[in-house]
Amino acid sequence: MIRVAVIGSGAISAAHIEAYLSFGDRCRIVALCDVFPEKAEERKEKHGLDCEAAGDYRELLARNDIDLVSVCTPPYTHADIAVHALQSGKHVIVEKPMASSLEECDRMIAAAKASGKILSVVSQNRFGDAVMKLKHVLDSGLAGRIVHAQVDSFWWRGYVYYDLWWRGTWEKEGGGCTLNHAVHHIDMFQWMMGMPERVTAVMSNTSHDNAEVEDLSIAILSYPRALAQITSSVVHHGQEQKLIFQGEKARISMPWQVTASLAQENGFPKPHPELEQEIEALAGDLPPLQYTGHKGQLDDVLKAIEKGIGQVLVTGEEGRKTLELITAIYQAASTGRTVESPLGPGSPFYTREGIMAGATHFYEKKNSVTGFSSNQITVSGESS
Repeated sequence: MIRVAVIGSGAISAAHIEAYLSFGDRCRIVALCDVFPEKAEERKEKHGLDCEAAGDYRELLARNDIDLVSVCTPPYTHADIAVHALQSGKHVIVEKPMASSLEECDRMIAAAKASGKILSVVSQNRFGDAVMKLKHVLDSGLAGRIVHAQVDSFWWRGYVYYDLWWRGTWEKEGGGCTLNHAVHHIDMFQWMMGMPERVTAVMSNTSHDNAEVEDLSIAILSYPRALAQITSSVVHHGQEQKLIFQGEKARISMPWQVTASLAQENGFPKPHPELEQEIEALAGDLPPLQYTGHKGQLDDVLKAIEKGIGQVLVTGEEGRKTLELITAIYQAASTGRTVESPLGPGSPFYTREGIMAGATHFYEKKNSVTGFSSNQITVSGESS
């Protein structure tokens, strides 16, 4: 039986708790923790848990009856909690984004290697049938070499969204929509396309003058013989989100769509139904996942612990790649200069202090509340 502690009792912790409860024969939640202990107590009661509700995560990490820690706190706290947990002999799964700087990511990865424990970064959208289908077809090569990719990470958030005490500042949130919303799609994209050679970007705050950070960014990524574009937003009504890959032979995308073309004698396109059917058949042969979303990722981590293999789909190194791409977007947009990969200690945006000093500050944070009376979260227009 794997014994679990959940640190942070905000909205996202519910996804972790509910997933763990669904694996009741494999794990048990023994502790919840929040800097506001009453929130941990509320979360405990809401889910009917028989566990400790604590206010200091350091006291929990000193216990010997905890095997796995879920870190569900604001991004700027991830590194210290994760490193402490790993050094205390606990496995760690940390919510996205992995941390608020690449320097923090590197400390987390080093701690995991030194401890021999698992460090996994939440990328729950990888654990979805549609994503796996898209990845499977891309890896098959049926679409040919990818020449262009398009990421539309369109969300909408009202003005008061940034009133929450830790949101809307470079110091505590680490960034705006590019980091905390588009991270899902940027993670899926880099998993499928790999890291670019160069990044050019612009960003703005168009609608939230109660936040320092951006609410809209557009990036152009350069690959050998390919380009990609990423739009990150919290100002798009309807919250449509897409990943589109244009190959030499066919276009495939999520939401799922396949279009293949052949050239006529004059170079204009005509349909290629045979290739479309071949791609559809390959996608249809992929069996559905047993578990999806957070449940799928936590199952992946639990299996790694149970089997003692230590290998998970989303490692600390994978989480770092996603943050590296986001950091490159911020550096390019803030400096007005193209950024070359990879980013390391030589980057002025490598540390949190460097980001705070170098990132464009659009406005001053005007309000600060500890929570909202309604804690309902909607994703892509659906309540969850």
